Amino acid sequence: MIVLDTHVLVWWVSGHHALSRKAGQLIEKNIKLERSILVSSISAWEIAVLVTSNRLILSMDIDSWLAEVARIPAIEFVPVDNSIAVKSMELPGDFHKDPADRMIVALARHLSLELITADEKILQYAHVKTVW
Repeated sequence: MIVLDTHVLVWWVSGHHALSRKAGQLIEKNIKLERSILVSSISAWEIAVLVTSNRLILSMDIDSWLAEVARIPAIEFVPVDNSIAVKSMELPGDFHKDPADRMIVALARHLSLELITADEKILQYAHVKTVW
């Protein structure tokens, strides 16, 4: 199992060239091995923010796009529960204040899973396993 950061989910689903080769291979490996690819539900919020602020254009409306993504057999949206919400505010060390990033990192840490991300702030954070 792995966790995807929001931008990685969007890039992977859209076939965007920005997805690193290593990230793409790890995603495909998890699919082949029938392992879950976890996405925090905070990513749905983050995508909605990007779409409504015209910083992301999807090929369909947000709800339809998320429903299509949810139909991908390996993808599993993980609700932000109370435990993850609290853990997102108890991250060790120095981490920035972005709530979506904090929730995604907290999910990966809670499950001891690798987080696929291109986000430099997350990649430099020593308290979560990352892949890029």
